[in-house]
Amino acid sequence: MWQQTLITLRARPRGFHLVTDELLAGLPELKACRVGLLHLWLQHTSASLTINENADPAVRRDFERFFNRLIPQGTAGYEHNDEGLDDLPAHFKASVLGCQLSLPVTAGQLALGTWQGVYLGEHRDHGGARKVLATLHGEGA
Repeated sequence: MWQQTLITLRARPRGFHLVTDELLAGLPELKACRVGLLHLWLQHTSASLTINENADPAVRRDFERFFNRLIPQGTAGYEHNDEGLDDLPAHFKASVLGCQLSLPVTAGQLALGTWQGVYLGEHRDHGGARKVLATLHGEGA
């Protein structure tokens, strides 16, 4: 079984956001997959996808503080700033974290650990809606 779906995530403010439920809502066919892989491809160069803590929102706030210290906005000497001071730092953060995930599927569910969830890293002040191409490959029930 192969299934490909383009999911549009609603616009979010800058920061790290738990999007697991929003992704699953866009993938009802996942329930019919006994075993497989879900590949998520974020179609943007100024946002990212990663897996981390799904229970304590402080972790997501700490992620934002850490990456803002690691890759500060307003650093002099960069050429690419056509869309504002957050433009190139957003690209750097997206490259460090990545734009894709491969997740195992077991018995119609993502086989995430107890405290794991999918984060969208929104690295722009006004990034807008984000598109994720979800490709499911597996065996049906």
